[in-house]
Amino acid sequence: MTAVPAVAAVPQPSRRRLPLSVLDLAAIVVLALIAAMIVAPTALAPYDAFQENIAPPLSGPTAAHPFGTDYIGRDLLSRIVVGTAATISGSFVAVAIGLVAGTALGLVAAYFGRLVDSVVGRVVDVLLSIPTLLLSITIIVALGFGTVNAAVAVGVSSVAVFARLARSEVLEIRHLPFVEAGEHMGAGHLRLLFRHVLPNAYSAVLSLAALQFGAAILAIASLSFLGYGAQPPDPEWGLLISEGRNYINSHPTLVLFPSLAIVLAVMTLSRLAHLIRKKVG
Repeated sequence: MTAVPAVAAVPQPSRRRLPLSVLDLAAIVVLALIAAMIVAPTALAPYDAFQENIAPPLSGPTAAHPFGTDYIGRDLLSRIVVGTAATISGSFVAVAIGLVAGTALGLVAAYFGRLVDSVVGRVVDVLLSIPTLLLSITIIVALGFGTVNAAVAVGVSSVAVFARLARSEVLEIRHLPFVEAGEHMGAGHLRLLFRHVLPNAYSAVLSLAALQFGAAILAIASLSFLGYGAQPPDPEWGLLISEGRNYINSHPTLVLFPSLAIVLAVMTLSRLAHLIRKKVG
């Protein structure tokens, strides 16, 4: 009896998933542009952001001035580019303060529990009961006006958010078998916290940090808009909107373009938070 030759399996075309979507790539491009404006603002700004020019004040977008000029003839595009560093660096300081202090409080509260958890919980409840903007203004009034003080104020007001998330993550990990095994083998508290607990809880905290970065941009810009943050002639985004609101009826671009910069930055960081949660989580 002749053997029937085996039919070779036809390989199915594999569906390759793109590691990054179009929105992810767009967010990375915008993020790279923001980084370039922070590192080399003078190279990207077409004019001196502080140079007054009485010839074309309050001009609309033109080839010479793509975003127009403000009430004393300063190029709006240049001021937005130069002001990126003030807004983003202030937001970075705010997120760093909230991330470090809040994560530390959440780790300690959830790991040690009992009295420590009760005390930290009461502090977090008090901070969460006060509106972020109101708490930030209160701290700025005590410290003084300025971008740095505004960043510190926003950072302190975000400590409770990080602490609450870090505490919930640690509570889920604290009694897992590998943590209890390390504890039974004689590992110290610091070793357990930084070698076992924190590495398994940081993905959610990092995702929150990216989201809080966007919230910090809004808070820093809001404080500058109200006069508590950056002071003239600094071209901070919120301050640019504050200066342009007096001419919003006749020259709305003075408010439109700085507002678009804030919206674009916040949406980019929101997408970055999604990327972190997808890749790390």
